[in-house]
Amino acid sequence: MEPIPETADLSAFLAADDVLDHHDPVVVETAALLAEDADNLHEYAHTAYEYVRDMIPHSFDSGDPRVTWRASDVLAQRNGICYAKSHALAALLRARGIPAGLCYQRLTEDDGSDPVVHGLVALRLPGTDRWCRVDARGNKPGVDAAFTLDVEQLAFPVRPELGECDYPTVYAAPPRQVVDCLRAAPSSTRIVLPTELP
Repeated sequence: MEPIPETADLSAFLAADDVLDHHDPVVVETAALLAEDADNLHEYAHTAYEYVRDMIPHSFDSGDPRVTWRASDVLAQRNGICYAKSHALAALLRARGIPAGLCYQRLTEDDGSDPVVHGLVALRLPGTDRWCRVDARGNKPGVDAAFTLDVEQLAFPVRPELGECDYPTVYAAPPRQVVDCLRAAPSSTRIVLPTELP
């Protein structure tokens, strides 16, 4: 699937806001540490991806009840669901000048029931003219996502026959439904995930 940015203005995908707060000291310091061993932006993006994927557990996998939604909090507390981890990765990429946005999938159970919206990241490395999607959800048995820019290797391939879909839009900021569900949740086990996006 070819991701489609919601605006052609790349500066929108470098901006900081309340969620993607890449000017926060936690994000700045983390980005600086991750950049130390990277010789170029491609290596940095790969390192940042693996850091978020592997070093920040997905709350559902770890059983951590805390709910994070702001990028700096995800990095400081080292926990979050897919949306939160996507916010952290996008902020780390933006902190080093790599345009990054948010993408989503609609996924279901194996019988097509219980649809939920799943979050991932799209980035555009300098010198390229296309957006690439990566999924930092976190691997586990049956989930093997990787940082690959030529052929996507996401956590979950969509199954259209079950009503699943890739939303093509690359958002500069997370949709309201995504942030609202995190901010309203009393714990990670009681998050009411959106079932679809408009």
